[in-house]
Amino acid sequence: MNRVDAAEARERLHAGGEVAFLDLREAGQFGEAHPLFAVPAPYSRLELVIGALVPRLDAPMLLIDAGDGVAERGARRLAALGYRDISIVDGGIRAWERAGFPLYKGVNVPSKTLGELAEEIWHPPMITAEELAQWKDAGRAFTFYDTRPPAEYAKMRVPGAACLPNGELAHRLDAIPDAEPLVITCAGRTRGIIGAIGLQLLGAGDRVRALENGTQGWALAGHELERGNEAGTYPDLTPAAQEASRKRASTLQARHDIPEIAAADVAAMLDAPERTTHVFDVRAPEEAAADPVPVATHALGGQLVQSTDQWVGTRRSRIILCCDTGLRSALAAFWLRQLGYEVFVAPIDAALRTLASRRSVGPSADCGGADMISARRALKRLNEGARLIDLRPSQAFRAGHVAGAAWGVRPRLDRIAAHIGANREAILVAETPGMAQIAALDLREAGLRRLSVVEGGQAALVREGAAIEASPSDPPDKDAIDFLFFVHDRHDGNLESSRRYLAWETGLVKQLDAAERGEYRLIGPDGPVAP
Repeated sequence: MNRVDAAEARERLHAGGEVAFLDLREAGQFGEAHPLFAVPAPYSRLELVIGALVPRLDAPMLLIDAGDGVAERGARRLAALGYRDISIVDGGIRAWERAGFPLYKGVNVPSKTLGELAEEIWHPPMITAEELAQWKDAGRAFTFYDTRPPAEYAKMRVPGAACLPNGELAHRLDAIPDAEPLVITCAGRTRGIIGAIGLQLLGAGDRVRALENGTQGWALAGHELERGNEAGTYPDLTPAAQEASRKRASTLQARHDIPEIAAADVAAMLDAPERTTHVFDVRAPEEAAADPVPVATHALGGQLVQSTDQWVGTRRSRIILCCDTGLRSALAAFWLRQLGYEVFVAPIDAALRTLASRRSVGPSADCGGADMISARRALKRLNEGARLIDLRPSQAFRAGHVAGAAWGVRPRLDRIAAHIGANREAILVAETPGMAQIAALDLREAGLRRLSVVEGGQAALVREGAAIEASPSDPPDKDAIDFLFFVHDRHDGNLESSRRYLAWETGLVKQLDAAERGEYRLIGPDGPVAP
């Protein structure tokens, strides 16, 4: 375990090689202020997510925290998993701020900044909410798609928009009527911008419009959103449309020099000890489930671009994308290269399907040594004096928890342990058994010896008749470090939050300093664009 000051950490971040810059603070802390290229890896989930984020044990790691010792604990956990090149930013986020380096609010900021940079270069055609409302009132014919995945689409949509995520939209372009204008939207800006530019790349830009500011722009213009939506099936591809997708992929790859590799190359890259390589299957979930590629992690191409830091923890690592026609892969590759990754596409064929998964880093199921017990037994023990520690998200705890339970978040479990005492049993309830077991490691270090985990979690306790109570202000906001309060209600009717969010998003480019802007490898209509 090495310590580096903020200046050296930033120098390593921009030095040009691989580096996994991991922010171990919880989601609320991260979203309030973090370095641009820091990857969220909250300590509460660290061992459970690290294998996917950073699959190579020799990858250089930089850990940053709140200056509260969490990075030291995280380094020990990572070392126990086999990671060998770990450094800690001395003084944490406060030292970074004192050094005068930029900090950013929000999540998925590198990807959202890319969207804003691309908008400045490409100027994709936009339509305002007022103009779209006029089209609808006038009965003008147009095709209308929401480019978010079904789970987000379900929450709210502009009336009339069908669900067709980015990537799928491009892949199925020939299955969409081409005689009408094509309007696309998202919840804000990025996916609408990225989607419209992607269609420009494929030659469909003249009829495409992105709804300015998405669903939030629609609400701010005084229009109602529809909620509780169900995504329909995506447009079917005829053999001719499938072939058109292949031809577009080939043209895009050739024009932008996106390399295609075979299964043998994929295996060689994964086995190379000096580089980190990720493989993603970017087909629709139903396709991936029906035709598994074991070596690949499934990720919708549009979401991989939108939230790359949730999938890839090592900057400048290699990313291999696979699909059937190549178009979904090539389009995602076009964007991921601009974020600084080395990207390849691989066709899904018999050879690729034979490659085994390489995902192996992670804790054992019983790493914390806590016994699994039934909900019925847990309630009996609680009546006998045991204490329940609820590790679920703070907002879930507020909404309803077992009467008498204490809410806990892993970085601060030592506070709860001190109140419980070494001789009293602590029973843990969590979203998953894995989260409970890694928390048990910290509770044991804090002095607790008698630990158990409720099998089936909160739902099992409810089924067994546990008394449930709500606590709207417990934990208080200052302690709910797992929840990002920054404009969290922008999709729930708070128009002021929407205004603040959109102002934040459109202001991202102005926040960049020269080193940060230089990390983007921007491509415009005429080729590479200087930083």
